[in-house]
Amino acid sequence: MSVVDTKRATVALVGNPNAGKTSLFNRLTGLRARTANYPGITVDLRKGTVALPGQSAELIDLPGLYSIDALSPEEQVAKAVLLGEIDGADVPDVVVLVLDATNLERNLFLASQILDLELPTVVALNLIDAATAADIRIEVDKLAAELHCPVVPVSAKTGRGVPELKKLLHERLSSPLPVLQTEHQSCTTGCTGCQFSARYDWAERVSKAAVHSPDMLGRRTAAVDKLLTNPVVGVFAFLAVMLGVFYLIFSMASVPMDLVDETFASLGEWANQQLPETISNRALWFGGVFAVSMSLLAGSYWAARIRWSRTSTAIAIVTSAVVALLPLEDFRSLLVDGVIGGIGGVLIFLPQICILFFFISLLEDSGYMARAAFVMERLMRFVGLPGKAFVPMLSAHACAIPGIMAARVIENWRDRLVTILVLPLLTCSARLPVYSMIAALLFAESPFKASLVFVGAYLLGIGAALFSAWCLKKTILKGDAIPLVIELPSYRMPSLINSLQLVAERGMIFVRQAGTVILLISVILWALATYPKLPDAQVEQVAANAGANAEQQVAQASLAYSVAGRVGKLFEPVFRPLGFDWKINVGVLTSFAAREVVVSTLAIVYGIGEDSAEDEATLVETLRRQQRPDGTPVFNMATSLSLLVFFVLAMQCLPTQAVTKRETGSWKWAMLQLGYMSGLAYVAALVTYQVCTRAGLG
Repeated sequence: MSVVDTKRATVALVGNPNAGKTSLFNRLTGLRARTANYPGITVDLRKGTVALPGQSAELIDLPGLYSIDALSPEEQVAKAVLLGEIDGADVPDVVVLVLDATNLERNLFLASQILDLELPTVVALNLIDAATAADIRIEVDKLAAELHCPVVPVSAKTGRGVPELKKLLHERLSSPLPVLQTEHQSCTTGCTGCQFSARYDWAERVSKAAVHSPDMLGRRTAAVDKLLTNPVVGVFAFLAVMLGVFYLIFSMASVPMDLVDETFASLGEWANQQLPETISNRALWFGGVFAVSMSLLAGSYWAARIRWSRTSTAIAIVTSAVVALLPLEDFRSLLVDGVIGGIGGVLIFLPQICILFFFISLLEDSGYMARAAFVMERLMRFVGLPGKAFVPMLSAHACAIPGIMAARVIENWRDRLVTILVLPLLTCSARLPVYSMIAALLFAESPFKASLVFVGAYLLGIGAALFSAWCLKKTILKGDAIPLVIELPSYRMPSLINSLQLVAERGMIFVRQAGTVILLISVILWALATYPKLPDAQVEQVAANAGANAEQQVAQASLAYSVAGRVGKLFEPVFRPLGFDWKINVGVLTSFAAREVVVSTLAIVYGIGEDSAEDEATLVETLRRQQRPDGTPVFNMATSLSLLVFFVLAMQCLPTQAVTKRETGSWKWAMLQLGYMSGLAYVAALVTYQVCTRAGLG
């Protein structure tokens, strides 16, 4: 009886880091992956479905590892999955062992351990195209004879050999073959001398028998690495690469950003024109608005993966009813200023975020980021960060939450805690809209200067993380970090398909946030900025004293009278030394829930009351027009840089705080993280504003 007849087949994908395992997983599953959290483990596994001839199987992407000796959390999880020691998971029906064709001998050490498990195994000889380009010739039949299992040459990048691999998996699942023991001595049964010597000797023998490499192989890579891993040249090379990336971001993103901006401006104008001047049939109006509101909330629930329960259904019904009962002009303001303006003010920066992740993905696939990790490790260890923290730090540049979760791979508790506490200082994608807004305010006509703003913000975040780690090392978390042992992969031509898939994935995450969290906060903020209404008597008084500028003055007075305005004015003495007025204060305070909403907040706070003739003006142009009571611009150089520094350093993400508590097991460390980052942000912004003002940049 076949495996398919009794249960759904399970295939485990295992291999060394940089062997192209995840790329092969994406190729086999079409990137339709989900994260699997098994009880009792702290390392997330990716699972997906692979379509085989006549059947489908569940594919598990195990963490990249060099051995299964269960020294690190990744090794422990991989070994537990392979042995069926995890609750809710059986022993895999087939193991796909991914080997790097360009570095076969090194990969064979892990292969010897996997083959010792005596599980049905298929070898995917990945990167065969790169091996061919390097004039490396592999005798596949001889390799299969040495390993006593089928070997399929594949290229995850081009798709070569993938159909043959799927066909072989189907055959192994339908008619399992007996597992033959390899001829090498198993180190699990003991051997004299070095406990690993038998495996290395076997790997060398198999490699010499099946692989034929040119004599000059690796010399060009070594020559390049001599420069890129140099303690001095390597650092400057890293800075030059990142500066180039940010320059390209601003150069390439201007056209799509303008398109997004014009689209939302036109959408707001169209929505404004479609709304009636008066409501003739209140019942029909209520039903229509209620239905549209419920549809939007249903879309937000779906994007946020919120299930329909009694509570969520009640919230949706009450919210839709309240929206439908709003006066017409308030509903108009909610739709145009709150929903369209709030979401549009954030999505305008989506092109820059997508371009950033595209180039970062290219750098990772090319093998350069491993060199950057090697160069930065010396500095990291000096300040008290472990070398293994580099991978969580890279993840934190997308989002601090997966970065903090990735810190689970750091075995030492002190090293892991230091890493978790400083990771939120690194620039995540939520900060990019703020950086883009400030860069556009200061240097809209100069992509080079705007890229310097980005590089400066990134370096400030990295520097603050290193400085904070050093302070923790000298005070409450004393000790030396464990050195990093890292493999430098071969240089490769990056996969354009993989990069585009990553961009699509990250872009959808950002869009879902805009359609859920940012939409919710935008609507709440609109309500706080609209109510309570300014009394009619005061409206008439302000209009009479304002003269020709009556409409604008009434709008500003109404905003100041609202809840948001009162809160902003309450905190004005606290933030005035930083150059913030009460409207900026509203954005700063709301951003402590999620930092990216400051852009939509400013769009709402400064956009309410704009003349209809200025409906198509961008947020940046609107902010440039703002003036203080003395007639000076609000967003001058000093205030803009102060705001930038504050957002680089402040802890403004409630979900990150929750994850910190979960990973450390105590709110004590989460509160310490919030306190020291907020204090650091305030002091640094204060110094920035005061220095810039005294230097004549105010």
